[in-house]
Amino acid sequence: MTQLVLASTSIFRQQLLEKLQLPFVCEAPDVDETPLENESAEALVCRLAQAKAAAVARHHQQALVIGSDQVAVLDGQIIGKPLNHQNAIQQLKNSSGRSITFLTGLCLHNSATGEQQTVCEPFRVHFRTLDDAQIERYLQAEQPYQCAGSFKSEGLGISLFEKLEGDDPNSLIGLPLIRLIKLLQRQGVDVP
Repeated sequence: MTQLVLASTSIFRQQLLEKLQLPFVCEAPDVDETPLENESAEALVCRLAQAKAAAVARHHQQALVIGSDQVAVLDGQIIGKPLNHQNAIQQLKNSSGRSITFLTGLCLHNSATGEQQTVCEPFRVHFRTLDDAQIERYLQAEQPYQCAGSFKSEGLGISLFEKLEGDDPNSLIGLPLIRLIKLLQRQGVDVP
């Protein structure tokens, strides 16, 4: 089998990819993630997923390299990781009673042929109306300061939602496995 490489050091993406029970290695991509002027959120995540996969593919002659990038969008604006408690409070207040769309760009790059397959997977999160005490209790419990949207859906963050809408719940965490399986199958890798 061709070597499988995840162009990421994200522990969350590694844990998701482990679900497929395929051997893989991880390598950090060295990619500038600055959005281009007037670049849409969808174009941004696709471009960065491709760039990450291509950057890592240069170090592997016979590999399938997985690149992924994700943004959260509220009212047409990209919201990033809060990085601290105060920013997380504000993000959750802004999201209360509303919906956020997560866009995950996914690229599978065949380093032997140079072929790239790229998709953008949307996933929508509908928040319950949250009061200040609920927001504070949640943030104290999980401290999701490195997570776009200020929550961990795989943990207590699920309590913040009214409903989730999308084809693959793994997309919300950062790696759409259902789409990835289809891309791998096109390259001759069967799962399971």
